[in-house]
This record gives sequence, structure tokens and C-alpha cells, in this order.
Amino acid sequence: MQELTHFIDGAMTKGTSGRFSDVFNPATGEVQAKLPIASGDETDDVVARAAAAQPAWAAMNPQRRARVMMAMVHLMHRDMGKLAEALSREHGKTIPDAKGDLQRGLEVIEYCIGAPQMLKGEYTDDAGPGIDIYSMKQPLGVVAAVMPFNFPAMMPLWHVGPALVCGNAVVLKPSERDPSVPLMLAELFVEAGLPKGVFQVVNGDKEAVDALLDNDTIQGVSFVGSTPIAQYIYARATANGKRAQCFGGAKNHLIVMPDADMDQAADALVGAGFGAAGERCMAISVAVPVGDETADRLIEKLVPRIEKLRVAPYTDGDDVDFGPVVTAEAKRRILGLIDKGVEEGAELVVDNRNFSLQGYENGFFVGPHLFDRVTPDMEIYKQEIFGPVLSTVRAGSYEEAIGLAMDHEYGNGTAIYTRDGDTARDFAHRINIGMVGVNVPIPVPLAYHTFGGWKKSMFGDLNQHGPDSFKFYTRTKTVTSRWPSGIKEGGEFNFKAMD
Repeated sequence: MQELTHFIDGAMTKGTSGRFSDVFNPATGEVQAKLPIASGDETDDVVARAAAAQPAWAAMNPQRRARVMMAMVHLMHRDMGKLAEALSREHGKTIPDAKGDLQRGLEVIEYCIGAPQMLKGEYTDDAGPGIDIYSMKQPLGVVAAVMPFNFPAMMPLWHVGPALVCGNAVVLKPSERDPSVPLMLAELFVEAGLPKGVFQVVNGDKEAVDALLDNDTIQGVSFVGSTPIAQYIYARATANGKRAQCFGGAKNHLIVMPDADMDQAADALVGAGFGAAGERCMAISVAVPVGDETADRLIEKLVPRIEKLRVAPYTDGDDVDFGPVVTAEAKRRILGLIDKGVEEGAELVVDNRNFSLQGYENGFFVGPHLFDRVTPDMEIYKQEIFGPVLSTVRAGSYEEAIGLAMDHEYGNGTAIYTRDGDTARDFAHRINIGMVGVNVPIPVPLAYHTFGGWKKSMFGDLNQHGPDSFKFYTRTKTVTSRWPSGIKEGGEFNFKAMD
């Protein structure tokens, strides 16, 4: 059995705590690796090593730091197949999904190549008599990133890339469930020219996270995960005087208007609701058709599409639609919520609770499920299920439909399908949600825009990637400068000339 490591000072390094966590193969349910779990003291030592390496990296000019990002792009393309296979093996995603995970992270690294432009300050000449004012964007120092299991490549790259290119050192705490790709990426960064020690990877649980939150050297913390943990990390980090951006859960609604192209809407819902087994913070988990006739037409389109979905391990080829969920615990939770939905009176139109895959009976597979006539008081509507479950909530009007999305505690993403420009414009302007799609089911902005939700989906002031990332990972220093211009008389300055 493979024994994984931390990545410290540019090398794979064994843990010393004596504690380990199991890394499973989600398709078989078997333990495939042992992962060291760092103690608080180990974590503090890693932070100290990062702090020692950071000043020399920060002193390197932005163009040279950007060249590391250029090299990283080439190395990721070179190793794309190997990275995708490792990601699928631990997470369970299909290979196309794994490559998509890597590609969206890669796009942020490409954006980071523009760091010299993003890190320019401002200058005012003659702001006063002989006075100039200018600003500098300087790195925070050492920052921490605590990342989720569902995008083990994309999420670390979204945070690590901007943090590094801004001149910071980074301590990454990846998910214990699929840590291999973050470790592989750390190796690639060193191969790309990143000085050893500037990017450290420490595996751990709450003890390691708390050590990062309490360590005075850590100046900023980024987190992606569930809302309760996001709230906890944000509160503890900010109480300790750290800058923090913490991204939580979601319950994304897709409103289907009567004039929508129903085939397009159904295709969008199947892809956005069931892709990656629904383990995406931007997954559409609630369909809101406006009017019973629209709902009936939509359900009629959805059922055959969902029933045709192929659920299998990634090794079965590129025609697999989605694989297992990440753990046995996740499977139990999803099936429990499905049972709760039936108990509360929702109509389970597509029922795969007894789904089993021959030869993979011990794997963490959950078949696709479709609910109709879900109501806002039901648990399957309130909670983020994070599995292959689509709930349909029938709305009597556009106002009722938009009210559902606006009243929900989460505000990560939403979408509307319509042919009417006025309705789409009204929706985009009024909705109190951070990312909006118009005839686009998963409205994830590209790397040069920012990504972030509202309400209980995000805690902090600055979003992920795009211009906000450079603001988050730097602080501005403003210099007001005056150079006296005295007139020399007899080898001495005549300061009266300044008056």
C-alpha cells in the first residue's frame, strides 16, 4: 500500500506525528493509500520554513515570478494525462471531468502570467509643492490555503497561483480524501523554477487547520468547503487578525420560463445537476419551472435523459457520465436525504436508491435521482445534498420563482432559461446571488473575472481569482515623498531657498 507524504522545502517528506488517514478508491471502497496527518507542532514548523523562504521570493521582480507561471503552464500540459488519472483514482471523477478540473485551474495560472501588470502601483506627480505620492503592492508574507475534496486541482491552483505570483509563500492544506494531485502540483512548481520552501503542502485535519489559524506568521487564509466550516475558519482567522476569504455551500436554482427551449433546458439541467456526481458547489440542484404546464413538459424531457445516464468507474472509458461519490459517509448522507424527501412528501420520479454496479458493490456509487413537487419546507430543498439529486420546485409565476432563489440562505450561483431579453435582464439585475447565468447552467466566470457567492455562500470581502485575487494577496503601501532642493553656498545647503 502506498504511503503518501507532505511536501516540505521542495521534497516529499514523511510525517512525524505517527497519525495517518486512509485514502480510499471510491469505485471499490478499498483503502489505496495512507496519508500522514500533521500535528500542530509539525504545522508550525512548516510555516516557519515557509517564512524563511519568502523574503527572497518576494524580492524577485514580478516578471521573473511570472516566468515560473509560464513554465508551470507547459509542465501541466505535459503531465495532463498523469495528473488526470491520479485525480480520478482518488476522487472518482471521470477522466474528462478530471481534465476539466485541471484545465480550469490552469487558466488561473495563465492569468497569473500577467502579474507585472496587475501589481503596478499608482503615481501622482506634484501632488503638492515638490511632493510626489505613489503606492506599492506588496505581498502579505506567508498565507494558508485550506482546500476541499471536490476540485483537488482547480481549487488549490485558484489560490496558490495568485498568492505565489504576488510574492507570498503558501502553506497548502489539501483535502485528506484526495491529496495526491496537490502534492504532484507542488513538485511541478519546483520544476518550473519556484524556490524550495516557498510552497509547502501539509496534510492534516482540524489540528493542523487550527494551528494555521492561530499561527501569528500566517497573514491570510483562504478556505473552500461547507458553510459551517467556512464560518468557523473566518471567525477564528479574523479574530487572530488575519485576512480571510471563506467560501461555503450552495443551493443553486435554475428557473425555466414557459418560453424556454425545453430541450436545451433539460440538457442543461442534466449536465449541471449530475455531472461529477453533483459534487460541485456550482451544481444546479433545484429546477424551478414556471407554471404546471412548463413543469410537466420539463419532467417529460428530463426523465429519459436521466435514465440514460451511465454511472461507472472512470476506468470504463470516456462515455461514463459520472462515477462514485467520494466516501461511504457521503453516500450514506445522500441516500438518507433522499429517504427524507420521500418521507416529507416529495415525488421521487427517478428512483435509484437500490443502484448497484456489478463488480463494484462496495464502491460509493449513487445513481441519479429526480424529485418533483418539492416544497421549500423540505430538507432536500434546504440542505446542500452534494450528490446526484435534482429537485423540482414548481412555481406559479416568475415572481414566485425568483423569490425562491432570493429567499434561500445560500447565494452562490443561479440561472434562468428564457427567450425573453427583458425577463433575463430583470433577473440578472434583481437576483441577490453572486454568479448568474442566462441560458448558461453553470455560470462560472473565466479566470480574468472573479468567482464568489453572496449570503451564506461567502464570508469576506474579496473573491477568488481575477483582479480580486491580487487585491487579497497583497497590501498597499502609499509613500508621500518630498526631496528638498536647497542651493549650495560655500559647500552648505541654504535651506532658506526651500521657503
